[in-house]
Amino acid sequence: MDIYIYAMIPVAALIVDAIYGDPRSNWHPVVLIGKVISFWEKYLYPKSRISNYKVISLGFIEVLLVFLTVGVITGVLLFLAKLGGTILYFIVGTIIVYFTITPRSLTRDGMEIYHLLRHDDILTARQRLSWIVGRDTDKLKEDEIARGTIETIAENTTDGIISPLFYFIFLGPLGAMLYRAGNTMDSMLGYKNERYLYFGRVAARFDDVLNYIPARITYILFIIAAFLLRLDWKNAISIGWRDAPKHPSPNGGYAEATVAGAMHVRLGGYNYYQGEKEFRAYMGEPDEIITAKHIKCCIELMYVATILFVVIESIILLVW
Repeated sequence: MDIYIYAMIPVAALIVDAIYGDPRSNWHPVVLIGKVISFWEKYLYPKSRISNYKVISLGFIEVLLVFLTVGVITGVLLFLAKLGGTILYFIVGTIIVYFTITPRSLTRDGMEIYHLLRHDDILTARQRLSWIVGRDTDKLKEDEIARGTIETIAENTTDGIISPLFYFIFLGPLGAMLYRAGNTMDSMLGYKNERYLYFGRVAARFDDVLNYIPARITYILFIIAAFLLRLDWKNAISIGWRDAPKHPSPNGGYAEATVAGAMHVRLGGYNYYQGEKEFRAYMGEPDEIITAKHIKCCIELMYVATILFVVIESIILLVW
């Protein structure tokens, strides 16, 4: 495999994503991964009461089988593509990585809410936000809608962009797709409710492990992006370092707190989930009231961070 061609796969995937975005289709690989997860869950989830330890063990087997299934299918596709030559492998690899990253999707969702808020269409903005967050949105004010949008874009910069690209460095397109499988398992099984508290525990913990290094890379990328965009990069450093550990996730705060510092806004606070009030620790200082303009600024930070990482990654692959 020509290393120059291989190193260009992330660049090509980002270009394809910028042109076409993330397609909404029942045949999208993430949708198919979800079906694999549901398939194995149907056979593994206990149908009668057993010990919590055994339920955790079955959840562990679920994680292994999902990774094995996704890994084998993706590996076979890449193997067949490699037999067809460098160009075919490049095309297939690019398509696989393209399906694992979501910058255009995050931009689309964020800008839709941005324009709705700019036109004072609060009702539609609440509804649109409900498509991308788990919190109740029916009573949110403008600043709360903007806050929820910014938190989602910032946190998903790690989950939806930096992490899959990070694992591409080590395992190529297969690494990106395996990461997406792990992240999808967390999205489907990693709930602290009666059904998944034990069965989904391994999936949730494994996702934390997968995102540990990429989250901290995102912290650095957002600081550099803030500098390039002439935002307060020094405040991004201090707020990101100070407030990231306050986040309920061991990783999510490194994106959210850093963005909050760069824009001089405060994220976190009270949210409602199915009518139940929950408090998430504040990140950042409320030097500015959050408005629609901060959504656009967050998207700019996300894209600059993404381009930075793709360029750095390609250089690493070329000299490795």
